[in-house]
Amino acid sequence: MSQDAKPLAGLHALVTGGGHGIGAAIAAELAGLGADLTLTGRNRTALRATAEALGREHGTKARVQEFDLASSDAIAARLAEAAGRLGPVAILVNNAGVAPAAALETTDLAHWRGTFDVNLFAAVLCCKAVLPDMRSMAFGRIVNIASTAGLIAYAGIPAYVASKHALIGFTRALALDLAKTQITVNAVCPGYADTEMAKAAIANLTRAGRTEGEARALLTRRNPQGQLVAPQEVARAVGWLCLPGSAAMTGQAIAVAGGEVM
Repeated sequence: MSQDAKPLAGLHALVTGGGHGIGAAIAAELAGLGADLTLTGRNRTALRATAEALGREHGTKARVQEFDLASSDAIAARLAEAAGRLGPVAILVNNAGVAPAAALETTDLAHWRGTFDVNLFAAVLCCKAVLPDMRSMAFGRIVNIASTAGLIAYAGIPAYVASKHALIGFTRALALDLAKTQITVNAVCPGYADTEMAKAAIANLTRAGRTEGEARALLTRRNPQGQLVAPQEVARAVGWLCLPGSAAMTGQAIAVAGGEVM
């Protein structure tokens, strides 16, 4: 395949939460574009399976870095280890996240801190860790996976909604700070996607007495297209933002949600 067909060849991309769902789809998209991959997460089995599949299908280097992003003290050291194996991180995709459902009256501060630790502060610390190398390379692509919940509100998940709004605010602020460099910072905001998280939500609804069709309809009713978003569609948006030719795209929050947010 030509260099033009592999525009990310020779670049190291790190994807948090890269073992399954949207993260695995993003890893596959970037590998298809030629990038070498580090996949981070807590499930070593899933990470290894995804990394091995990327190597077989794309011939890319794919390494696994197992750690918990809630352990903020470990983030800089783990990213330095990843850079030591595959070179400086040129592409960072902050995909890992948690989505606890709880009304405000039932939560405590630990619930809010736990949500923000993963959904916001881990992304902040990952960005801080990779920026020196990106500045030295005069190139960098940072993509934060937010949510339509970072653009509009949903009932019953106030900590999640607040954390994703904060992540988009951070994205925009960092993009402005880096506007004079060759480093771009964007957010991609999926709607309800066809992932294990959605399947778990459907299962919970069926246990509560809904049929599977009714449960799925509850998740898709806000999507004008009437369907769950495919992880690969989210991944393609991320891949495009990471291309060298997408340098003018920065500070954006792009919804991939079938028209739910316009």
